[in-house]
Amino acid sequence: MNARVDLDQLLPELDHRHLDWLEEEAIFILREVAATFERPALLFSGGKDSCVVLRLAEKAFKTRIAGNDFKGKLPFPLLHVDTGHNFPEVIEFRDQRVAEMGERLVVGHLEDSIKRGTIRLADPMESRNGHQTVTLLEAIEEHRFDCLIGGARRDEEKARAKERIFSHRDSFGQWQPKEQRPELWTLFNTRHRPGEHFRSFPISNWTELDVWLYIARENIPLPGLYFAHQREVIRRKGLLVPVTHVTPPQQGETVETATVRFRTVGDMTCTCPVESEAETAADIVAETLTVTVSERGATRMDDRTSDASMERRKKEGYF
Repeated sequence: MNARVDLDQLLPELDHRHLDWLEEEAIFILREVAATFERPALLFSGGKDSCVVLRLAEKAFKTRIAGNDFKGKLPFPLLHVDTGHNFPEVIEFRDQRVAEMGERLVVGHLEDSIKRGTIRLADPMESRNGHQTVTLLEAIEEHRFDCLIGGARRDEEKARAKERIFSHRDSFGQWQPKEQRPELWTLFNTRHRPGEHFRSFPISNWTELDVWLYIARENIPLPGLYFAHQREVIRRKGLLVPVTHVTPPQQGETVETATVRFRTVGDMTCTCPVESEAETAADIVAETLTVTVSERGATRMDDRTSDASMERRKKEGYF
């Protein structure tokens, strides 16, 4: 408890100049997207990175009237791909934030893709995370989006470290790392042919620590899953697997109740918490200072299948 109090006292005294620089860069990128593309959208899942990008978008395009209250509308809608296996708390938070802001939310439902036959599951209980690409590309085609703004960061994973701030995708929605364009002196080549689109990542240069420092400084609301809470889990292959209707215990496994939090929030079938007592953003800043593994490497089962699993999914059109 003393460490938490000390950090709460320390945060206002920290030198935030690097956060100011990162914020300025991100706002510049967001305004470039709005000025360059005809039909952009901001990917908003309710996760911490998308919440940070959403706050940056508010600062870029809205008038701040008091505290964290903003007046005006964003020049693009929000987009989320719902697998049907998302954490209910996150979906509730997503809808609440969108309603509070009065913004337009476009939701691509993976269930609809299953009904259309564009996604076929080998087993009803299999992870739907990798299938999101199909639903995402269908939403892009339906709404003719030409740029999607995302919260990916280069420090998360090897494939994301290769990303440009403006990432070109071909007419099949695919990412080719060798065909990405140079980005010198903040000059971006955003030309694309009909049917092609871009992904833009305004917080590419941020780290997990930067994100949490910014969340603490800006008092950005997040789903409760990011903070310490009691949850039934199973210890499996070095991870804590949350007990849900899509991740039930297997034969011989022991269910236990642990104090945990999530470092990243995704599909329930592949997202795991970590043991933690961190109850505030300040606590998480202190905890993040000591970690040596990125949040995806520490908590995402889908990224442990192989060293190239993320790159393969990205080449197919993944986020």
